[in-house]
Amino acid sequence: MATDSRPKALAYHHKLFLLLMIFSGALVACSLIFQHRRETHFKEEQLNARLQLFNMKLTDALEDSITPDEFLRRTALPLPDLRISIIDPRGRVAFDNTLDTLPTANHLSREEIAGAMRRGTAYTVRRHSQYKDETYFYSAMADSSGTIVRSAVPYSSLSLADLLSADRDFIWFMAAAALLIGVLAYFATRRLGHNISRLNSFAERAERGERIYADDAFPDDELGEISNHIVRLYARLQNAVAERDRQHRLAFHEEQEKIRIKKQLTNNINHELKTPVAAMQACLETLMSHPNLTEERRADFVRMCHANCERLSSLLNDVATITRMDDGSRLIARAPMDITTIVRTAIADTPESGMTLLSTLPDGLTVCGNADLMTSVFRNLIDNAVAYSGGSRLEISLVSDSPDMLTLRVADNGTGVEAHHLPHLFERFYRVDKGRSRKLGGTGLGLSIVRNAVVFHGGTISVANRDGGGLEFLMTIKK
Repeated sequence: MATDSRPKALAYHHKLFLLLMIFSGALVACSLIFQHRRETHFKEEQLNARLQLFNMKLTDALEDSITPDEFLRRTALPLPDLRISIIDPRGRVAFDNTLDTLPTANHLSREEIAGAMRRGTAYTVRRHSQYKDETYFYSAMADSSGTIVRSAVPYSSLSLADLLSADRDFIWFMAAAALLIGVLAYFATRRLGHNISRLNSFAERAERGERIYADDAFPDDELGEISNHIVRLYARLQNAVAERDRQHRLAFHEEQEKIRIKKQLTNNINHELKTPVAAMQACLETLMSHPNLTEERRADFVRMCHANCERLSSLLNDVATITRMDDGSRLIARAPMDITTIVRTAIADTPESGMTLLSTLPDGLTVCGNADLMTSVFRNLIDNAVAYSGGSRLEISLVSDSPDMLTLRVADNGTGVEAHHLPHLFERFYRVDKGRSRKLGGTGLGLSIVRNAVVFHGGTISVANRDGGGLEFLMTIKK
């Protein structure tokens, strides 16, 4: 019998534990590096302060005409093996207590000498001396005449090593803290992993279609509460599905064409919902799995979720409008309404877009119908032109006004569409440029709503490309 030789994947809580340990290890390492550098810099500054105090005393002695040899005989050195040098303003060594023969090279290019000339004091942490063949810590001070007093401590000195060594207590403390974090993380992730394993078992049972009952309680914590909610929700969903199936069997005799139309609409809606739902799911999963994201990135994901929620809301509103016209047209109220006022209001409510919106309709164009539906007609036509026409001007005008019918024209000066698209523009979810329409937030139902609303008012609507460019919608409305 064949066996599966693939390595067994790590359990979720093991993966989570490793991830937490990597994060905590990175945090401890960064803290150690930062503390070590900070402590080292602090001790370098302390050592420099001690040497600068000695340099100041020697500078004062030189100003009092005391020779360096006499000063050194009378003054105790702050550190053993201290090397004292005096450099004149021209960069030549005038005194060095460790050399029998003074060097002739110009010292103005030395880092600590150049710094002292500019700022009065300076130090170099580590530089090799070519005359002594040793590495020194140099500290220099310039007096008012430009003479440089420089003291240096060799790194071979045990005193210097002790002064500049980092404190190891912090390292041991951080190691103990990391160990404690690891222990706590292990128990926390093990408990979390246990809950997730049980939730995964529930998901597998649900996938197999097994009957789920809401009596298997999870632990009393946040994840447990969420899991309990999911199980209860799924149990109610199973009951609802069972009830739906029973009702479906009872109502199977209904008109087949109506079922086909609704099924087609449902499939289209499901297809349109996938993109915003998937985008929101990706954003939320990123926020949950990366709690250390910056506020700016978190705000970006929240804005993306909000934009897709707005798109879902617009889609659901459009679907509700179409459903209301399909199934409840006899229940939609009718009353006299002023077409001119509706058009002007729709233009006024359109956000500034750079397109000129113009109505030349005369006052007093009154018909009997539903003002909300007629408002949606003109708003959808205006929004469609603003978003997709690429033009700079939209005009709504009166073509004819007979005792029984009104004929209106809505025309833009954009690019129009290819001729083979024209017969399909009023179909539900039809898009000329699918990627661009979704990017701009379109639902694909706007022109379908327009056609259904016009038909509800006893009229017709057609669309054609204008000779000068752009689209022209001609609609009739029964008065």
